[in-house]
Amino acid sequence: MKKALLLLGGALMINFSVYAAGDVEAGKSKSAKCVSCHGVNGKVSIPTYPNLAGQNEVYLDVSMHAYKKGERTGGLATVMSAYVNNLSDQDIADLAAYYASLGEKE
Repeated sequence: MKKALLLLGGALMINFSVYAAGDVEAGKSKSAKCVSCHGVNGKVSIPTYPNLAGQNEVYLDVSMHAYKKGERTGGLATVMSAYVNNLSDQDIADLAAYYASLGEKE
């Protein structure tokens, strides 16, 4: 069992390392469409939507890819899929870097 968990953990680490490095400034310029739901600077005014400011960069990247691939369902997944469907891998990495960086400034 321990061996299986170690192998799985190693596979996940390798998988995360393939994501492109995001550019914070590029992400900021691409975030205009996100503001209507996720708020200015990633802080929401609608309590049913998640704050993105300071969220883990890899989590944001993986989540947006999952919406794009249709792997996340329910809730507002259809809305999110529509927003991320036309984003490139680099666009996603840039947005993830931008929102993750917002927590570093506080």
